[in-house]
Amino acid sequence: MKLFFHNKKPKDECAVFGIYNHKDAASLTVLGLHALQHRGQDSTGIVTSDAKNFFAHRGMGQVSEVFTESNVIKKLKGEISIGHNRYGTTGESALKNVQPLFSELNFGGVAIAHNGNLTNTQRLKKQLIDSGAIFQSTSDTEVVLHLLSTAKGDFLDRLNYSLQSINGAYSFLLMTKNSLIGVRDPYGIRPLVLGKLDNSYVLSSESCGLDIIGAKLIRDVEPGEILIIQNNKIKSIKPFKKTQLRPCLFEYIYFSRPDSIFEGKSVYDVRKKIGHQLANENLSDKELVDIVIPIPDSGNASALGFAERIKKKFEFGIIRNHYTGRTFIQDSNSIRHLAVKLKHNPNLASLKGKSIALIDDSIVRGTTSVKIVEMLRNSGVKKIHMRIASPPVKYPCYYGIDTPTKKELLASRYSIKEITDYIGVDSLKFISLDGIYKALGFKKGRDKNKPKFTDHYFSGDYPVELIDQKTGGKPSQLSLLIEAK
Repeated sequence: MKLFFHNKKPKDECAVFGIYNHKDAASLTVLGLHALQHRGQDSTGIVTSDAKNFFAHRGMGQVSEVFTESNVIKKLKGEISIGHNRYGTTGESALKNVQPLFSELNFGGVAIAHNGNLTNTQRLKKQLIDSGAIFQSTSDTEVVLHLLSTAKGDFLDRLNYSLQSINGAYSFLLMTKNSLIGVRDPYGIRPLVLGKLDNSYVLSSESCGLDIIGAKLIRDVEPGEILIIQNNKIKSIKPFKKTQLRPCLFEYIYFSRPDSIFEGKSVYDVRKKIGHQLANENLSDKELVDIVIPIPDSGNASALGFAERIKKKFEFGIIRNHYTGRTFIQDSNSIRHLAVKLKHNPNLASLKGKSIALIDDSIVRGTTSVKIVEMLRNSGVKKIHMRIASPPVKYPCYYGIDTPTKKELLASRYSIKEITDYIGVDSLKFISLDGIYKALGFKKGRDKNKPKFTDHYFSGDYPVELIDQKTGGKPSQLSLLIEAK
């Protein structure tokens, strides 16, 4: 029997990147996808256009594994390009699901890349199949291509029809032979930014994708906005009657790269302020701990802020190995407990005999936390006071994030005291949801009547209707039908 040790954190399921009007469009897209690699490591792909023909290259693996040779990039001709990184979650990981998807429709070729998840895919897919549609992948993104194909009017009419038909959280990039289009859902749940490099326009899931190619951040794409880039001009269209900006709160806590700017705020600064607020809620920790250490890497900035506020020394007590990938090991008692050291190893000089504040961004299943705490105990740590820079994760996500089902989420089934005992720490405390909002600049915390973010992981407040779930699609069943990005 073999055991598969995988990351127990929630995972964002993809990244998108596109550029218009650049002679090195494909090469710059490769660089952009490199910067966005943290959002998806399962597969990657690029489609380009030279205004007459389309060119594509896709593959399983990371960007550096798929785009390994310069001649591959040279074959991707044209000055318009879109790219995609995908994180394979449940269901099938196969080349047929690698994006961008491309179809020749009755009005011309269209490529599409998608970050997010549709919440009415089962209903739409059944309707389309009943009307004669033939699906080539198990991706919910293909639903949009079929909607474009069956709609009437020009491309914009068809796109508007498609967007009015779907529900969910999404940022789309679409490409025709002579245009680049960016779309963000009416709540702006998934991120998308607009940038400019000299005379070229760029769309990216995060601003770090702009930074790597030297592009300037212009702004976030607005909720419910369609940006059409054609003839090197931008046209903004807002087809939805009602929009409300509620971006994903976990982008600040965990998903985004710390050097990104999200909705006008530095992700690094917000994480540091979350650490400040976590300390404000636990000021007595100053008397309990000798040092503050993060679980790297996403806990680093919050741990630094926590240490500043309680005036204790910040140390890298755990060193992370960034080059492990996914690892299969034998089910052997002699080596199974060593699996955690594939990614984390204790810095013994900083730990022995110390009482520590151990800072992490979240606890989901808790499996990794158990292994890390055991490792620290074996390293001679005296006391472990675990502090979490997010509220308890009690609810699963259906908006393009890989999270366990509710019954697998530790905080949905057990009390904090029970979780403390399970993980094996001396104490465990989470930041409050009000504390997260205060770190973001809201003095009174979360306004229950008008929440500013999508925070369903903690509150159970799902802003977009979960149509497939209400019609009987459990997450495990849904994953058999839909291959999330």
